[in-house]
Order: sequence, then C-alpha cells, then structure tokens
Amino acid sequence: MNLDDLPPPEVMYEGKFVRAVRRGKWEYASRANEIRAVVILAEYEGKVILIDQPRVPLGTRCVELPAGLVGDVDPNASVETTAVKELEEETGFTAERVERLGDFHASPGMLAESFTLIRAHGVRRIGDGGGDDSEDIAVHLVARSDIPNFLEQKRAEGFGIDVKLLIFLGY
Repeated sequence: MNLDDLPPPEVMYEGKFVRAVRRGKWEYASRANEIRAVVILAEYEGKVILIDQPRVPLGTRCVELPAGLVGDVDPNASVETTAVKELEEETGFTAERVERLGDFHASPGMLAESFTLIRAHGVRRIGDGGGDDSEDIAVHLVARSDIPNFLEQKRAEGFGIDVKLLIFLGY
C-alpha cells in the first residue's frame, strides 16, 4: 500500500477530545483539536510511581504510568510543563527537571494518537496526589523487580493493565 495513493482523510465524527476518521478503507481514531498525550516515567526512593484509575472504555480500573493531555486546557502548554503538572496532580510528586525519551504509538493500526514519554528527574513528594475533583486516582510505589507480580495481582483483581507497562516486564 502506498500512503500517497489514499484519498484525503474524511472526518466521520468529532467530539471535544476524539475524532473518528476514514481514509480509503481504513477507519481510525485520533485526538481532536491537536491535543497530545504525555506519559511520565518517575521513580521515588528506588520505586516506580504507578497509578490506577477508572477507565470508562475498559469498564474497570486500569494500572498505568501517570499521564495527561497536552493542550486540552491551555493550548499553549508544552509537553514538559504538562508532564510536571500531571505528575503533581495525579501522584503528589514533582520533578526538578524532565527529559523527553521520544514519541510512541500504542496501537498504530487503529489510533493516530501518539504520546511523548518523559523521564522525571529529582522527584520529591509535595502532596497526596489522587487527581483533581473529577478523578479517582490511587498511587502506588512499586520496586521495579516487584512490578510483574504487582501487575499480575492487579490483573487477578480485575484491573486493566496499560500496554506501556510492558517496559517493566522483560519480555
């Protein structure tokens, strides 16, 4: 397949955050309004900061790395400032500085969405976390070596597991 031979994208639906698109025989979803995602890899005292929260599409809670949307509130927000803001809001930790590790696509056959993976440096606790008034986030500090067992326990409890956590499973 030559991508240049496809017709231009046709927007079938667009909401506040999601857009459904058709291009030739392909149908896929993307973020609306140029909104991007940022995912934060942060460690505190030798433990990885993980969260879990309810995810409507899954119908259950999901274990994830902290993350957020860039540009959903402030169209001029940067990936870096959003990463620190989301880390503080979701987990109660902040970072002295952040480092971009790259842009990634989680499900490129269905989603045009990408996310920027950020590593947080100089992480320190500043609060309880848990998200804003519209969120219900639980924070977990898990040693890297314990992550596979932690995820299996959560899966057994009925939690979803975000694909990004594969980086800790050593496959």
